[in-house]
Amino acid sequence: MHVNHTSPTSVSVPTPALRIVAVGFHGLRALLEELAPQYYATADVHILDKTYGDALADITALRRHPGVDAVVAAGSNGGFLRQNLDLPVVLVKVGGFDAMHALTKASRHSRRIALVTYGAVAPEVSHFNEVFGLQVVLRAYRTEQDAEVCVQELKYLGIEVVVAPGMVVDLARAYGLEGVLLYSQESVREAIEDAIEVARISRLELAKREKLGIILGQLKDGVVAVDLEERIEVVNASMEKILGQPAGQLMGQRLASVSPELSLQNTLRSGQAEVEHVQEVGGRTLVTTCLPVTEQGRYTGAVLVCQDQVMIQRLDRNLRARAQPRTARAKYLLSDIIGQSASIAQAKALALICAHSLSTVLIVGESGTGKELLAQGIHNAGSRRGQAFVAINCAAFPEALLESELFGYVEGAFTGSSRGGKTGLFEAAHRGTVFLDEIGEMPLSLQTRLLRVLQEKEVLRIGSTAPIPIDVRVVAATHQDLAARIQAGQFRSDLYYRLNVLSITLPPLRERREDLPLLAAHLKEKVARRLGHGKSVDDGVVDAIVAASQGYAWPGNIRELENLIERLAAFHGAAGMGAEAVALELQAIAPELAFCCTTPGNDLSNTSSSDDLRDSREAAELQRIQAALKECNGDRARAAEILGISRSTLWRKLKRAGAQA
Repeated sequence: MHVNHTSPTSVSVPTPALRIVAVGFHGLRALLEELAPQYYATADVHILDKTYGDALADITALRRHPGVDAVVAAGSNGGFLRQNLDLPVVLVKVGGFDAMHALTKASRHSRRIALVTYGAVAPEVSHFNEVFGLQVVLRAYRTEQDAEVCVQELKYLGIEVVVAPGMVVDLARAYGLEGVLLYSQESVREAIEDAIEVARISRLELAKREKLGIILGQLKDGVVAVDLEERIEVVNASMEKILGQPAGQLMGQRLASVSPELSLQNTLRSGQAEVEHVQEVGGRTLVTTCLPVTEQGRYTGAVLVCQDQVMIQRLDRNLRARAQPRTARAKYLLSDIIGQSASIAQAKALALICAHSLSTVLIVGESGTGKELLAQGIHNAGSRRGQAFVAINCAAFPEALLESELFGYVEGAFTGSSRGGKTGLFEAAHRGTVFLDEIGEMPLSLQTRLLRVLQEKEVLRIGSTAPIPIDVRVVAATHQDLAARIQAGQFRSDLYYRLNVLSITLPPLRERREDLPLLAAHLKEKVARRLGHGKSVDDGVVDAIVAASQGYAWPGNIRELENLIERLAAFHGAAGMGAEAVALELQAIAPELAFCCTTPGNDLSNTSSSDDLRDSREAAELQRIQAALKECNGDRARAAEILGISRSTLWRKLKRAGAQA
């Protein structure tokens, strides 16, 4: 397309402040009034003390002047506004902290408490209520009528305090019950900030649309967009000249009725692009391109671009073919690998040796042991640290797609290929490192191509006959037994020997249990940073995990440990809980650990004797083995896989258990 460089005179107009309408009454209104002044610098928060139809009418009036960007509301009132407004409506969300804080406040009045929420009772609230035996009556409502029936029922049940949104609190007080507002200042603050962000994004989208209109207006190429019925929605000045009518007359007309030669009906029917067709229109030779339009995955219309033959300039295909994709960088160092055990220390020492070499490295280890982290550490400790580190999981792509990702393709290599072709990952990693994760899952046909790349130091794009020289260092990883796959005919032995120049075996977590405290402490902080403020796990609970999992196989290794800690961050109760309470909580949150609970007054990290601890662990281990065998209908191979141990280890443990019995 060609741009007219003549710029019209423009006047800078100050952007008006964002306009947020916050709907709330009584307790919620008080929170809104307290928070609104804090946002004067970024938004005008207008508080509306109305409900349902009255609120809708006032918001409709405000939209005319001075305008409304977004609405904040809560409960059924918010649900009503969301259904009846074509504006963004952000609901005040009730979090677990809000519920616990409000229930604590309610407990000062009475132990006969009910929690009423809009829509549905959150599963985690029900779970928490059951696990800790709070005996709080849980109810939900959707309409004002539902809410009143709910309050009547609660009064009949003898409930004395109702924790609920504002409308239900008012109803409860009207029926002589004590009412506690469910929303906290933080949840209201979050809703206001979400609404401001939504409004900001909406303003940006509007500015983009206006900018697009300006750009289209400056194009010398004619552009027209139509809906699914071929009615004209967008047309620029150049297309007005081609069609011979001003935009005001063209809008809403069917394109075929205005210019049958330029009809988009075929594109609308087929959903297929028609690129660079030469047509005669009104005595002019035009090159037309018809494209379907999709928005958020939905087919919504089509667009026609008309270019004058004398003004067409094509980009050099060779330049597009040589365009390099954005490369990735390795962010982890060998020092980021946590652990002081002999096995992990040896792995890090070997990795440092590998880093000082340019030979291919094969990392072997179970899933979740940190193979990519080690690969990045090797890259960053070597001479290529300033170059690209490109990673791909060979098990995550189908064969055809994996081939194009690794080696790239030229334009027209296959149906659907991108114009200009595509650079493969080996080219993108030139002078850097390629990390091939799960290499044992690579199809045999691609293993042959990979072997050639490693031997010849050149790559051949799909559809090309000209090899491209490359300089890459390859680090591969697998959790498979490659020797066994070679025997089964699933992995090439020559590729194995080419990859297995330098080899590192990463130990599973169960073989480096002495690193559990360090790993758990590190992952606890990592999870806290990722989840943000208010989401953490007490040191006591982390210590309890370490103590309780000494007999656990950790089939998911470090990844499983991190996921468990994140689960505890989500579900863990109050800080400073006693050992017995912690044990009970862990049983509910992480039953897979099958740990032994201590008696009151005993610390989880101390036991009366090492023999008792060993017996407890062996008993728990036997229970897990029996459960796995039952699940697999006695299939020992499958059970061993689930437990994360070898078949010989499973047989030995069953034999020992039988001898002891």
